[in-house]
Amino acid sequence: MHTEPSWITTPVTASLLRGALDVEYTERGVLPHRLPARARAQCADPQLAMAEAQPSGVRLAFRTRATAVELDTLPTKRLYVGAPPRPDGVYELLVDGRPAGRGTVGGGNTLTIDMTAGTTAWAPGEAGTLRFTGLPDRPKDVELWLPHNETTELVALRTDAPVEPAPDRGRRVWLHHGSSISHGSDAAGPTSTWPALAASLGGVELVNLGLGGGALLDPFTARAMRDTPADLISVKVGINLVNTDLMRLRAFGPAVHGFLDTIREGHPTAPLLVISPLLCPIHEDTPGPSGPDFSDLPDGRLRFRAMGDPAERAAGKLTLGTIREELAALVRLRAADDPNLYHLDGRELYGEADYAELPLPDELHPDAATHRRVGTRFADLAFGRGAFAECGAPPSGGSRSTAPTTD
Repeated sequence: MHTEPSWITTPVTASLLRGALDVEYTERGVLPHRLPARARAQCADPQLAMAEAQPSGVRLAFRTRATAVELDTLPTKRLYVGAPPRPDGVYELLVDGRPAGRGTVGGGNTLTIDMTAGTTAWAPGEAGTLRFTGLPDRPKDVELWLPHNETTELVALRTDAPVEPAPDRGRRVWLHHGSSISHGSDAAGPTSTWPALAASLGGVELVNLGLGGGALLDPFTARAMRDTPADLISVKVGINLVNTDLMRLRAFGPAVHGFLDTIREGHPTAPLLVISPLLCPIHEDTPGPSGPDFSDLPDGRLRFRAMGDPAERAAGKLTLGTIREELAALVRLRAADDPNLYHLDGRELYGEADYAELPLPDELHPDAATHRRVGTRFADLAFGRGAFAECGAPPSGGSRSTAPTTD
């Protein structure tokens, strides 16, 4: 006879969350944020607001002997006019670091996006429940990774045994910032975005500030990184600057210097890795902006094309080739006084041979297989034999806390 577990409800607080820089207490529950409130107040861009509230790399982490876990969440689904419905966001459960289950939550709020008209509409919805059962009846570390691409309010956590925050295992904290590729784009789930996979292979704790459309050298992001405890730091920059056509060559170098200067104010000696763009053929030699091609949207396929003119490079318009050259030179210059500053050409993670085998489905974003390739390569190039190769042992006193603040 089936017996319903005797549930214990545990309030979701910042102490149970990893990978979030801030939490907002809403009428329904807790909304994790990947940028602090001060940073969010300095930019009214709705794209950035959506991206930073999607909890890529954010997970509940607790110690328990529970055999059953339930989580009530209120997701926000995105519906694109003229396109098939998007799949529900994926939650992934790890027990003592090993995969133990996957699930989705239906319903929720709906954000309807009309890309042709440039409009959005929001409609409220109801919370849903995620359940995992049959977990081993012993004390264990449990991580529940939230969907990397779906805004998720946490309403209630229930277990059939008490929980406590997961203990600090002394692993170093890796703080990474990048574009939608780092955010997760079309990865298969939250633990297989390339930064999450690389962090797992490298044995580090991830704080992922990959922000879809938001790797724009914003000063508030640099200040957030400056103020976030971290032992290892990386910045992947380039593609968003080109596909938004945000700045010219004259502004680019000083902006990168300023971004790195700000990070160094809070982390003067941490290994700091600057990563140039992955290969993206449409923007290698052609400036932005990028424009959407809606011709295949009814079949669920959206492609992007470069709308700039290669001749505009003479006027300072940026291409990925130009950005790689500038970043390499800038890091060489700074490294003379900063021995812990490193550079990685993004084409070592995904280059021409990879594009021939695993082309970018929409000409901008990698698919799930490419995320796995990039994550594995980064783990080898950075953690295995590069900038982060000496990250096995924590610094004196152990790893620093990464608990988020609260609104």
